[in-house]
Amino acid sequence: MELVSQHVKGIMEECKIRARDAGLRFDDETLEYIVTNRDMIELSPKVMIPTMYDYWVHDVRVLSGKGMYEAYPSNPYETVINTRPAISYYNDNNPDWLNVMIFYHVLGHIDFFQNNLFYKNTWDVDLTGQALADKRLISKLRSEKGRLVDYVIEFSRGIDNLVGYFREINIIISKENLRKENQGKVNIVDYYFDIFLQRIKGVSHNTYLKEITRYNDSQKMNTDFFEPVISKYPEFEELYRKKKASKIHHESDVMEYIIQHSPFLKLDENKWMKTIIQIVRNTSLYFQPQIRTKIMNEGWASYWHEYLFMRDDRICGHEADFAKINAGVTSMPKVGLNPYALGMRLFQHIEDMEDKGCYSFDYYCQKDEIKKQKYNSFKKSGGQYIFKIREDLNDFTFINRYIDQEFLTKHQLFVSGKRFNQTRMSWEYYIKSKNAQDYKKMVIDTLYHPPEVSVDADKSVKGVLYLNHLFEEKPLKTDFIENTMMGIEYLWGGPVHLETSDPIGEAKPAGSYTNFWDPSAAGSKAPEPQTIQWKRMRYVMENRKLHKREL
Repeated sequence: MELVSQHVKGIMEECKIRARDAGLRFDDETLEYIVTNRDMIELSPKVMIPTMYDYWVHDVRVLSGKGMYEAYPSNPYETVINTRPAISYYNDNNPDWLNVMIFYHVLGHIDFFQNNLFYKNTWDVDLTGQALADKRLISKLRSEKGRLVDYVIEFSRGIDNLVGYFREINIIISKENLRKENQGKVNIVDYYFDIFLQRIKGVSHNTYLKEITRYNDSQKMNTDFFEPVISKYPEFEELYRKKKASKIHHESDVMEYIIQHSPFLKLDENKWMKTIIQIVRNTSLYFQPQIRTKIMNEGWASYWHEYLFMRDDRICGHEADFAKINAGVTSMPKVGLNPYALGMRLFQHIEDMEDKGCYSFDYYCQKDEIKKQKYNSFKKSGGQYIFKIREDLNDFTFINRYIDQEFLTKHQLFVSGKRFNQTRMSWEYYIKSKNAQDYKKMVIDTLYHPPEVSVDADKSVKGVLYLNHLFEEKPLKTDFIENTMMGIEYLWGGPVHLETSDPIGEAKPAGSYTNFWDPSAAGSKAPEPQTIQWKRMRYVMENRKLHKREL
């Protein structure tokens, strides 16, 4: 692995200038390395961080990846990581024109990393330096404690999705708001209008507007705006004082609670384990935003590599090569999901709709489909609009808000079903729905959505750790419950109770051969959807034995 040559670095710097001219924002400093196709396989299993701590699963995946490469050699093109400075890796056999396209794609990723609000917890972290320090610390502990270190890592990795990512983001935002209040940037006026009137008093919209008008008048007349407020709301001053003096309180997630309250980890001979659990937790928190913005992130990078490269004179003579590679990356499959293609097409659709003014009340009031298709108010603000979306949304809000019937119709998308053909004795796919809501639900169901498991402090008494699963009609994977709870029991040092919900009986899948439906058969009707009944269960892990009880 080595830094790119000065010639290739010059290409990247030229791409930066053109990307900034188009509106992308990112730090000046970036690092680009050249690696072989085979070596790039080793970067992925370590979550793309070469300095990440050593762990046996990483080595297994490296060997598996190398074996797959021997059978099916391919070109992974690039890998980019969210660090300061941003680090990216490229194949050693890329021609210059391909590097131009890839550099634009990478700059799209970097722009997304450094501007999307869901990455806020990573902006001030030196991940490569921190990861290297963590790696050295774990190596030192491994030399002292032996294989026990790997057990602690494995048990911690079993629950590293229960890290309260959104609570961490809220804490960061709350700290910033509190700092602004202490600096006088968020003053009594903001508190009155944003918190007191809306959240505490819940005044009507009309009353709120009247207060704004009265405030504007008081500024013009140079009169005291808050004198009538205090007369009407005597408690206002005290509430504002408490708000300014308030401290941030947050509920601990499962990993954090174990670190803080585990009787086992409080023993002098076990305190070193807290360090490892905290390393695993911090690493998970760092990569949570990438898991939650996969479609947006890849779509944004694909949008910009296509937009910028098509306008770059360095494409001359390589149009056919670009078309072939770009089609392979951004083709929209009819069955399955390509995050590059879906994200890019959705950004393009949003830009087009906003340019025409379709995100307006007037457009939504149109009942005539022909008029809707021809609607155009020439708003021409799509470019600014997608930059705002890039800043504020994650995959769920992006998909839930902007996939509409126009998008499905434009790209001829549908939800496919799978059924068994008894005549041919084979499975076949068919168009199940062309409705935007059904397609949206299908995509949302593929998104990363870890279970919401919290510690019930009231029931965690006498050395018992009581976990409560907030059930969302998605049961936990029963195959993993026993091993995961065994790891939690070890880290906690006592019995662990988990309250969750299990289905009553087993519902047969809609595509099962016993539930076959042929829509072409005369008089046939679609089978009624099966309603799943749920029962509340408690799993108890004690002395490495799992017991299951119905509540």
